[in-house]
Amino acid sequence: MALNREQKRMLQKQGELGPDGEPVRTRRSPQAQRKERTGPTQFAKEVRSELRKVAWPTKSETINYSIITLITLVVFTLFIFGVDWVFSEFVLKLFNA
Repeated sequence: MALNREQKRMLQKQGELGPDGEPVRTRRSPQAQRKERTGPTQFAKEVRSELRKVAWPTKSETINYSIITLITLVVFTLFIFGVDWVFSEFVLKLFNA
């Protein structure tokens, strides 16, 4: 394996290369490679505990955000409609002239 000095130093710091530059061989038992699986009940408990940490918006915040979203939607829809109408009128007059 052709490595430059920087790569060798980095791999030695990570413990993957020995002082002589040869790869460090570690034996891994099959038990060490396997991760213990989480059961469905443990998973549900962890999800529930994480959801408790979430900062949920209040009812008034949700209503305000919804109203702002709907107003923005209407404004942009009207804007796009207006621009489309203006361009379509321009193109029709251009080709009818």
